[in-house]
Amino acid sequence: MSSTQSMDQQPEIRWHMRPCLVDFLVEIHFTFRLRPETLYLTLNIIDRYVSRRVVYIKHYQLVGCAALWIAAKFEDAKERVPTVQDLVSICHEAYEESAFIQMEGHVLTTIQWTLGHPTAEAWLRLMCCGTIAEDMKVQHVARFLMEITLFYREFVKFSPSTIALAALTLARYICGNLRRTWEETEECLEVIDLLDTRLAKNVNDLSETLVKKYSYAFYSKAATLVVQYYLEGGRFSKHSHLPFPVTPTRNSGSAFSTPMSTATSISDMSDDMPMTPTTPSSPPMYPSDPFSTCSSDDKENMPSAFEPVINKMRVESPPDQYLPHDFVAYSRPALHNLNISSPRVS
Repeated sequence: MSSTQSMDQQPEIRWHMRPCLVDFLVEIHFTFRLRPETLYLTLNIIDRYVSRRVVYIKHYQLVGCAALWIAAKFEDAKERVPTVQDLVSICHEAYEESAFIQMEGHVLTTIQWTLGHPTAEAWLRLMCCGTIAEDMKVQHVARFLMEITLFYREFVKFSPSTIALAALTLARYICGNLRRTWEETEECLEVIDLLDTRLAKNVNDLSETLVKKYSYAFYSKAATLVVQYYLEGGRFSKHSHLPFPVTPTRNSGSAFSTPMSTATSISDMSDDMPMTPTTPSSPPMYPSDPFSTCSSDDKENMPSAFEPVINKMRVESPPDQYLPHDFVAYSRPALHNLNISSPRVS
């Protein structure tokens, strides 16, 4: 069963809740300075879990935190992995420590302990480490565009390699760089069309957390560039062909510099690439889930308040410096507390 089909068959959680959960996870990921791969692996784990288990609203945030915890343990340095006490604090004590530990085991069992995943971030690194050096600003814009795709239903069905290629192609276009039309597949152009259309029509509805994150000079102010581009009416045109590209020279370093010299962030330079997994077959949903059983009088519905109200114009201008993680204060309310307790409508 695909992720889109499984979400449609869930009794309580709905697609309009996904952006709220992803926004929550992006902020945690940013605050703890976790590797880019960790965020993509987190959403991959969530999607696989949701495709095999019934998930109720009051456990949706718990699943998200457990997936992030698992992904961080797999991808990040030990000192950066949030503790179970951190998770309790982040969720404003909506769940006890034992709940995170139990959900971690439950998620791992459900996905059959298959953690290695060729993320969009891993594919982007490979695409940026060829013989032609990729401009750092283009890389940052591509990362911003890739993270946007994590929020929305229409991108779930596409492979990580397609997402990475589409984001990189659109990033080159927005930055005014030469296109490489020989690389652009039909699926790549389909993703670009979806992303370009969504940004053209709803650029002010983007996650405020994500826009703020990518507005720092550390990320070449990628969000500012993209938001301004679409607010001014910019659009991608697949029929727009620039002159045949010439091979550019590297921005810095010798001709023998390693591919990692074009990598993304300082914290990532010493990390290995993720492993390629084998995809397990999808077992049916299990009615005996410890997290799928609750009485009819304590199940929660999906209020409209579950979706965050976002206005891009409120984002403050960030300082021209590296990410000020030391000054990031995690203060958002727990998603669990946004739910209104009421009997589930049959």
